[in-house]
Amino acid sequence: MISLKDIQEDPTFLTLIDNSSAYLKARGYTDHGLRHVTYVSQTTALILKELGFDERTVELGAIAGYLHDVGNLINRKHHSISGANIVYSELRRLGMDLGEICTIVTAIGNHEEEIGKAVSPVASALILADKSDAHRTRANRVESDRRPGIHDRVNLAITDSKLYVDKTQQIISLEIVFDQEVCQIMDFFEIYLTRMDMCKEASAVLGCRFRLLINELEFLGQLSIG
Repeated sequence: MISLKDIQEDPTFLTLIDNSSAYLKARGYTDHGLRHVTYVSQTTALILKELGFDERTVELGAIAGYLHDVGNLINRKHHSISGANIVYSELRRLGMDLGEICTIVTAIGNHEEEIGKAVSPVASALILADKSDAHRTRANRVESDRRPGIHDRVNLAITDSKLYVDKTQQIISLEIVFDQEVCQIMDFFEIYLTRMDMCKEASAVLGCRFRLLINELEFLGQLSIG
């Protein structure tokens, strides 16, 4: 069976990730390189593991998380579909089981908020992992003389963020510490509101309720999933 380690050691995937990240940096987006994809890979796996999924599903989630953004090599718009096509071809090259490839590319093809949908446990965990990666270490223009764009400003304002999974209470929580001297919380919602709604949907598919807390204030989570 193809493992996450096999993927990480394949130079083709590293080249795809590096070039995708370079494209987005040139467009003024936050980091989408190895730091981001490693976080998403580990967090996707963590969510699935904490909720009791089997080891192979957990690893497929980790692979999907590691490869989810390679479509940005082509363009930001519909990068999830571009990425799913690239990953499908490359995993077939490696001889991966077709059913497992389908699980991975369906998740990748549905993580983009404009067109994605939480259609499976792996897709749902990937959405939550991807959208929870908001932190100042993702900002690309900390030293720039120009005023950072909104994506960098919001991420620079986030000094700490953690995703928690409580299987017993069936709650998935994203807790953020936000420095309002950098920018306002409304700026966060300008770019993250759709993503947070997507996280609510993904949590519901996983049988959980989603909570968003910023500076210990709850902004999402009062409504039950039922």
